[in-house]
Amino acid sequence: MNTNWTEHAHFAALDWAGDHHDVCVVDRTGMITAEFRFAHTAAGWAEFTDKMKPFVGCPLTLETSSGPAVDQLLQRGWALYPVAPPAAAHYRERKVPSGTKTDRHDTWALADALRTDGHAWRPLRPQDEATATLRALCRDEIALIEERTALVNQLRAALREYYPAALEAFEDWTAAYTWVFLLAFPTPAQLQAAGKRKWEKFLHTHKLWRPQTVDQRLAIFAAATALPASAPVTAAKSLLAVSLAKVLLTLQAQLDEYRQRISQAFRTHPDHDLFGGLPGAKDVLGPRLLAELGSVREEYPDSESLMCQAGVSPVSYQSGQIEKCRLRRACDKVLRFTVHLWVNASRKKCAWAQAYYQRKREEGHSHASALRCLGKRWLKILWRLWVDRKPYDEKVYLTSLQRRGSQLWGQLNGATVPMPPL
Repeated sequence: MNTNWTEHAHFAALDWAGDHHDVCVVDRTGMITAEFRFAHTAAGWAEFTDKMKPFVGCPLTLETSSGPAVDQLLQRGWALYPVAPPAAAHYRERKVPSGTKTDRHDTWALADALRTDGHAWRPLRPQDEATATLRALCRDEIALIEERTALVNQLRAALREYYPAALEAFEDWTAAYTWVFLLAFPTPAQLQAAGKRKWEKFLHTHKLWRPQTVDQRLAIFAAATALPASAPVTAAKSLLAVSLAKVLLTLQAQLDEYRQRISQAFRTHPDHDLFGGLPGAKDVLGPRLLAELGSVREEYPDSESLMCQAGVSPVSYQSGQIEKCRLRRACDKVLRFTVHLWVNASRKKCAWAQAYYQRKREEGHSHASALRCLGKRWLKILWRLWVDRKPYDEKVYLTSLQRRGSQLWGQLNGATVPMPPL
C-alpha cells in the first residue's frame, strides 16, 4: 500500500503500440494536464523526455510489464505501475460506458485510474542484470519449445496422411532421431527399397536397438507399403514432412544453444544453490523458478502473494448463500506451469511430497488439484528459503513436521508410501 499517494501532484499513463505511444497526464483533481503522441523512435523518445520534464517523479501506468516501451521507461527512471488488460478494460468502461474506444480514451482512463486506485497497485521492480538475462532466456526457450510442439503436431498430421508406419514405429516425435529418419527414408516406398541392413544400421547408429522393440520396428518397416496413399498425396505430404523435419533440426540446434546459455547463467547466479538444490528442479526447472521469482525480495512480502501469483491459491466466490472456490486464472502463467512441473517432479524425490499428494487424491482431488495443493505447501517452503537465502534441507523440514506433530509426519511413519515410477 502506497501511503504517500496523495502527495503526488500528477499521474501519467502510456498507451503503447508498435510504432507510436500515447501519453496522458492528470493532476490530483483528475484534470488533464498534458496529452500527446510520440513515435517509437530515438527522436520520439527524446520528445517524450522533453515534454515530461515538468512531471518527472510522478507515477506512470501502462498495460504491460515487459516490452520495448517498458524497457525505455525503466532506463529513464520512471516509477511504473503495470495494470492487467482485463482491469484496464473495466476502467475504460467505467469512464466511457457508451463503449467508445480510442487510444485517447484508453490513456485518460488509465491515468485517472492510477490517480484514484493506484495506491493499492504493485510497482514494477526492475531485476538485476543477471536475473533479467536469465528470465529473458528462459521465457524465450519456452516460446521456442512451444513452437517445436506446434511443428511436431504439423509433422504428425502430415505423416498420418501418407506414412502411418513411421508414426507406429516411433512414439516420441520431439526426439531428433525421428526427424533424421524422415530425411533418410522420406516415403514408405523409399523405406521399403532401403532394405533390412539399412534399417538395422539406422537403429544402431541412433542407439535405438533394444531387444524388446527391435523386432516390432523391423516388422513395421517391412510392412510400410501395405496400405499406400495415392501418388499425389505422397508427393505433396512427403515434401512437407521433409521440410518440417529440416526446420525442427535447426530449431533443436538453437534450443541446445539456449540450454547451454541458461545453464551458464544459472551457475553464475548468486541464488544458484538455493534453486539448484530444490528436489525435482534440476537444471531445467531450477533456472525457470529463479527467473520467475526474481531476486527482489520485496516483490513478494509474504508466501500468500507468491502462491496467488503462481496460481495455486484458489479464488473465492460468494454471493448470497452461494460460497465456493474456483481455479485462479489471473496469475503468472509461466510461473504456474513451472511450479506444476516442479511439484510433480518433486514427488519422485521426496517421500513427504508423495505422501501429501496421495492423501489429497484419497480425499477426492483430481491430479491437477492435488498438485496445486502440494504446490501451496512447496511454495511456503520456497518463499521462506528465498527470503532467508538458504538452500533446502529436508532434514530440517522433517524435524519441523515431527516437532509440530503434523498429520503428514504420522502418515510418513505409520505406513510405507509408494513412490511414483521414475
